[in-house]
Order: sequence, then C-alpha cells, then structure tokens
Amino acid sequence: MTREEVFDYVDKKYQTKPEYLWRKYPTYAVLRHRDNNKWFAIAMNVSRSNIGLAGDAEEEILDVKLPPKEIEIMRTFDGFLPAYHMNKRNWITVRLNKVTSEQIAKLITASFELTAK
Repeated sequence: MTREEVFDYVDKKYQTKPEYLWRKYPTYAVLRHRDNNKWFAIAMNVSRSNIGLAGDAEEEILDVKLPPKEIEIMRTFDGFLPAYHMNKRNWITVRLNKVTSEQIAKLITASFELTAK
C-alpha cells in the first residue's frame, strides 16, 4: 500500500484527509480524528538510515498507535520497526513497501479505535 492508497482508505473509511503541519517536513502527513483531534497515524518519507536501515534512500513509512504488548509482537516481524519520532512504547513504524495492504488497513483501524474518544 502506498501513502496515497493509505490516504484514500482513510478518507473513504473515516472521512479524514492528511494534514501537513510542518514546513520543514513537507512529506510528513498527520491523520487525526475529526472530533477529538487525536492522531491515529502519521505518514512520512524518511531516509532509511534514520530508521536503522542501511542506505540513504527514502522509505515510505506509517506510524500507528497500538497497545504495548502488540507492539512487542509486531516488532519481531519483517516490515515493522521501533516508532520513528513517536513514543516507542505506544507507537510502531510500518514499512509500507513490506507489509500487506490488508495488514496496514487492520493496523490503521486498530489505531483509530485506540485513539477514539
């Protein structure tokens, strides 16, 4: 799933559009609830070296919030890393090019529900 597909999915399911909050990071897009403004995901393009991978090529990632026990389990699988720029106990980084679209959709839903009122 590409970030554009993530944005389409979130728009259709939750009527949420990405918000670009930082001039310094124009590719960082926050996805948040319309009613409480809590973030449930953040999409970023980051250098592989910034997320502990070899090389400097950019990688599309998505940070989502999950219960800490689920994060521990997910980090043992390919495609998941400690959260980039978020609390590593409560958030996880998903490599969009390494995880199936179905799994990404489930993770977004879980994060959305976890951050709801």
